[in-house]
Formats: sequence, structure tokens, C-alpha cells
Amino acid sequence: MVADWIVMFVIAFSLNVVSYLITPKPKPPKPDAARDLESPTAEAGRPIQKVFGTLTIRDSNILWHGDKASKSYEIKV
Repeated sequence: MVADWIVMFVIAFSLNVVSYLITPKPKPPKPDAARDLESPTAEAGRPIQKVFGTLTIRDSNILWHGDKASKSYEIKV
């Protein structure tokens, strides 16, 4: 009776370990700096959105918008 309980416990534990090992791992999120560097796209036939009021458009259809480069300066004192 006790041996049956131990066998069932070992089987359940091993199945839990196997299920943990085969689960897909989530991809880490992009850092904020990498999200800022995503380039806008310009595709023919894609609709252009009209915004009324204040709204953030994440998927725009434009050729260029602002300066995406960063500049660093060294100052000798």
C-alpha cells in the first residue's frame, strides 16, 4: 500500500519535471532604447491614418520622422 503511493508520487513528480522542461520559454522584452530605433515603413497601398486629437500611432506609414541618431561629445577640461 505504501509502495503504491510512493510509485504514484515518483511518477507524478517526474511528469511535472518533464512538463517544466518542455514548456516554451518566453522571449525577453525589448529594452526601451531598441523600441525607439524601430524604423517607420512606407508601403504602397497601405492606408494613411488620420488622427483627431492626441493619439500615439505605433504603426505609421511614413518615410522619415525625426532624428534617430544619437551623438556623444567628449569635453576636455
